[in-house]
Order: sequence, then structure tokens, then C-alpha cells
Amino acid sequence: MILDIVKFPDKTLRKKTKPVEKVSDDILEKLNNMAETMYNAPGVGLAAPQVGIDKRLVVMDITAEDEPPKLEKLINPEVLEYEGEQTGEEGCLSLPGEYADVKRAEWIRYKYIDENGDEHLQEATGLRARVIQHEVDHLDGILFIDKLSTMKRDMIKKRIKKRISQGDY
Repeated sequence: MILDIVKFPDKTLRKKTKPVEKVSDDILEKLNNMAETMYNAPGVGLAAPQVGIDKRLVVMDITAEDEPPKLEKLINPEVLEYEGEQTGEEGCLSLPGEYADVKRAEWIRYKYIDENGDEHLQEATGLRARVIQHEVDHLDGILFIDKLSTMKRDMIKKRIKKRISQGDY
């Protein structure tokens, strides 16, 4: 089922989400609905608060368009370590049409639980590291615009406010 994507400035996007206590059928259904929503949008990642779910859930697929999809479902993901720096353009399904260069760590070590309830510890670099950091930020109520200078953030907020008033958001 395709879910409605919550858009900035909705306060839901600013709340820290609750950990998943048990991988249940309900959690698996939420992940499947999130994946369908992400692919439909289309996007490369989606965090639960972006569809109004107060749980630490992320779906992502960073494969290139000419590659077969490789959906990843992360339950209670957590970035444990990070190093280096990369800067790249980011957008967000909750801020449609808005993009900006964001600084992130180049390398991360992270853990998560999979659909079977098994815990994994992995490392990531480049785009994978960027997407995981972006989505984990969502779980903590942080948006990519929070990583920008005050001037850039205010410009984006002003554009969104104008688009809302024109019914174009």
C-alpha cells in the first residue's frame, strides 16, 4: 500500500522515533508499505517518520537505474562510528523539489536488525554512507536542511512557504 508522505514543515518530521521492540508481522507490513511508497515517489531512501510512523525503520535502494533493484530494510539502524568528509547534493521526499549540497561523513560503521530479527554490523562509504546518515537523521527528527548554513536553510524555507501559499507544494 502506498502511504502519504509527510511534508515539511509538519511537526511529525521533528520527533525522535521509538525503537522497534520486536520484529512482528505489523513491522514487516510497515516496511513493505514504506518500500512501495519509496519506489512510487520515486526515491532512494525513506524513513518511517516520513510516512507518519513513529518507529525506527528505514528502507533504501541505491542501485543505479540500469541495475536490478536491491531493496534494503533496516530496523533500529544506528551509526556507531564515522570518519572523513564528503559533500554531495541531497534532496528529500518530505521537501519535494528542494536540493542542496550537504556535508556528511565519508565512512561509517553502523548496525541494524534485519527482517528476521538478526543484528548486523556493517561499514559503508560514498552514497551508501550518505543515504544511511540522511535516513538515520530522520529517525532523530533531523532534516538535511538542518545541516545547511542559516542563509541557505532560510532560503529553502521561504521557497516552501511561497509554494504552500500558491498551492504548489
